[in-house]
Amino acid sequence: MSNGDESMEEYLEPVEEANGHSFYRVKQRIKDRSKKVAQTKEIFSKQAEQTKEILSKQAGKIAKQAEEHEKFINKVTHLVGVLGFGGFCFLLGARPQDTRYVYCLFYFIFVPLRWIYYRYKKWHYYLLDFCYYANTIFLVDLLLYPRNEKFFMVCFSFAEGPLAWALIVWRCSLVFSSLDKLVSVLIHLLPGLVFFTIRWWDPTTFAAMHPEGSSARASWPYVESKTYLWTWLFLVPLVAYSLWQALYFLIVNVLRRQRLLRDPEVMTSYRELSKKAQKANNMWWRLSGVLGDQNRLFMYILLQAIFTVATMALTVPIFLSYELHVSFQILKVCTSVWNGGSFLLEVMPRQVILKEKKKKAVVEPTDAQVEQTLEVQPTKIQLDQPLDHDAAASTSVEASQTCQS
Repeated sequence: MSNGDESMEEYLEPVEEANGHSFYRVKQRIKDRSKKVAQTKEIFSKQAEQTKEILSKQAGKIAKQAEEHEKFINKVTHLVGVLGFGGFCFLLGARPQDTRYVYCLFYFIFVPLRWIYYRYKKWHYYLLDFCYYANTIFLVDLLLYPRNEKFFMVCFSFAEGPLAWALIVWRCSLVFSSLDKLVSVLIHLLPGLVFFTIRWWDPTTFAAMHPEGSSARASWPYVESKTYLWTWLFLVPLVAYSLWQALYFLIVNVLRRQRLLRDPEVMTSYRELSKKAQKANNMWWRLSGVLGDQNRLFMYILLQAIFTVATMALTVPIFLSYELHVSFQILKVCTSVWNGGSFLLEVMPRQVILKEKKKKAVVEPTDAQVEQTLEVQPTKIQLDQPLDHDAAASTSVEASQTCQS
């Protein structure tokens, strides 16, 4: 029995050694793979950082070049803006079904250009605002799901709800000589015009929206169903808005909070609006301070939510009435043009005067700077080498002439 046990132990020992060795090899392979994965991640992260730095530098260069040729760019922008707006109005009457493609082309061209400019100005967090979130959804609807009725109604609510009323409440100005202001107006104005044409002036798209296999209908099926109407024009868009608000809060106020605290020059919508409201000491500043300064951000989110709920509710009667919808389009355009006139006649002259003053302050030194230069120059010369009286006087005159020039 003992001999049998010994032989069994001798048989098991090599097996255990083999198993241990194979386990060690597997473990070593796992370690090697994890190291390779870590190295790959590190390489990709470095490449991403380098790409980010290159893009930021290029954006800065482009923005600086644009500022150097600001007057010429403004003239070109005014020319192209006036001709383009007139051409769009012609297209709106001649071929309303093609306005969606003009809108998509506008978005693909000018939103990336805006990112470049805003990145240089440290305004790039504006691109996380609801208007860009909504415009991205519009592109998905128009290009990928043009026959989806429910998706169309959600987009209609966004376009003729918060986006359209923001154009009026935040006083967007239609100024053809300013590319930034022109893009801001069109981002809020064009989606409403596009969905207006689909709702009332585009029978082909309207007919294509009926379910496959069913006959063409004479009217929208949900016009008679109030529950269906309020669900897809109010409740579902409100849920989509809440999703955006949660994501925005997570990114700006949680993930990027330290970045924003380190650099007060980086602007967000809340920073910009609170800054302007505090300076004007208007109704919005007083309302946001009802719960104290420490809760202004919460009040800002609450006021924005109330604004969104009210404007989305108004899309229901707008959707049902052609006359009301046409009147609303006219109101948006007239408000933008009026604000643009106010900007050109009241704000722009003050901006031009301020820019001229800044240029003079940079080019021409002040009297104090001249006196300081005159005091420092002789002292520096005396420390470097001894000079006679005539040479010192000559050097002082030359320094004075240099400062004056």
